[in-house]
Amino acid sequence: MSLIDAETTSDTLVAVRGITIQFPGVKALDDVDLDLRAGEVHALMGENGAGKSTLIKALTGEYSVDAGTITVAGELRVFHGTADAQSAGVSTVYQEVNLCTNLSVGENVMLGHELRRAGRIDWRATHRAAAQHLENLGVGIDTRTALGTHSIAVQQLVAISRAMVTDAKVLVLDEPTSSLDRSEVQQLFSVMRDLRSRGVAILFVTHFLDQVFEIADRCTVLRNGRLVGEHRIDDLSPGSLVTLMLGRELEDLAALSSAAYRHVDRSGTPVVRAMGTGRKGVIEPTDVEVYPGEVVGIAGLLGSGRTELARLLAGADHADSGQIEVAGKAARLTSPRHGINHGIAYSPEDRRAEGILSDLTVAENIVLGIQASRGWRKLHKAERDAVVSEYIAALGVRPASPNVLIRNLSGGNQQKVLLARWLATAPALLILDEPTRGIDVGAKADIQSKVAELSERGLSVVFISSELEEVLRLSQRIVVMRDRRKIGELSPHDVDVDGVIDFIAHEGREGAA
Repeated sequence: MSLIDAETTSDTLVAVRGITIQFPGVKALDDVDLDLRAGEVHALMGENGAGKSTLIKALTGEYSVDAGTITVAGELRVFHGTADAQSAGVSTVYQEVNLCTNLSVGENVMLGHELRRAGRIDWRATHRAAAQHLENLGVGIDTRTALGTHSIAVQQLVAISRAMVTDAKVLVLDEPTSSLDRSEVQQLFSVMRDLRSRGVAILFVTHFLDQVFEIADRCTVLRNGRLVGEHRIDDLSPGSLVTLMLGRELEDLAALSSAAYRHVDRSGTPVVRAMGTGRKGVIEPTDVEVYPGEVVGIAGLLGSGRTELARLLAGADHADSGQIEVAGKAARLTSPRHGINHGIAYSPEDRRAEGILSDLTVAENIVLGIQASRGWRKLHKAERDAVVSEYIAALGVRPASPNVLIRNLSGGNQQKVLLARWLATAPALLILDEPTRGIDVGAKADIQSKVAELSERGLSVVFISSELEEVLRLSQRIVVMRDRRKIGELSPHDVDVDGVIDFIAHEGREGAA
């Protein structure tokens, strides 16, 4: 039964009623309601697999519905494609910005809406119009510059500007902050507040609870494809919202904070030691040591060199200076295969582009690491089935079927499969680059708990995350990066998030905690 009142308010722009969408073997949405009101930011919350993406695709015309209705501005609508949704005033900006980075900013803003004169595109007028649309969002950039030369944050704002060219009444933002740093998030929020003040209804999808409480007015919570409820944000606490999303109380992550105090024996030989390891034009020579059972966090802003350092340690990129030792012996790491052969497993930041193979099954993705380490020899079926079953169960991959295509799993479960792939190779060092980005709070807690458990059992881990709370919670030592160089190390039990930020701002000198 719907938990939303049958009567909608006069400022309701979108009324979704009883939406049901079924795929073979699964009901993705079951009798779901949603109200979006003018001049309001509405958060759509739920675990990965709760039905958020399916609801967005129904609202934007990408999916047809099996039952239910969508009303926009009082008019009943049936969307047969995204063009129908856009003509009704519903525009979407996805997590993966769907723009043409090889074209100019102005061309992207006005794509499909170029101004014409005498039957031909008037590029001067088109760029003037693009500049005006961007200025309306408080963005002042040269519209003739290539979009690809700008940051992800600017590209997000260009995508929003493009959506507003059609005078959108409803703007759907799907995980817009997943790749932004704090200052960029605030810039986006400033734009969202301005659009809200102009009467735009904004549907905001995010996994960052603090952002929901900062920017949203109301939220709708989904769980397992069903509506849990609609609530005013002022009536909720972070704990109560998590309980609504999970259907249970989340295990207290504060218990993981003791990881910072866990003793690590550094008297012996490091699992991996990098000495002056760098790559010209990419990252300055860097020293890093990781001891058995130690979690070394790497902290820094986007572009600080975190990923570049991880790739050198894993052999994904070839260092042109310094030396890397594995278990006390010099190692030549010039390819990921060399890393695997030395017991170094690397889970990259972009799991879709560099991690999963979307056309393969869960089982096939899990055993890839073992196959690579054995020269791609085929595994016996009994061994394969045993490995796959063990790690699906150990990491709580859902659905638990090994034969499901991995592209049909939620982001959190895809990440668990990647973790299973590398754990199955029994590595000495596991390098995790943004393993919890874009996944829900429940899956995030599962992965954090697994990292803590593995390190206590002796596995060495390099952990990279834009969420400094995670780095502080899990690490025994933190390497701090800025401007593609190491500026120092911190002990997590001697500093908090603000202290780390202050350390970065002052390059480890005065003013740092």
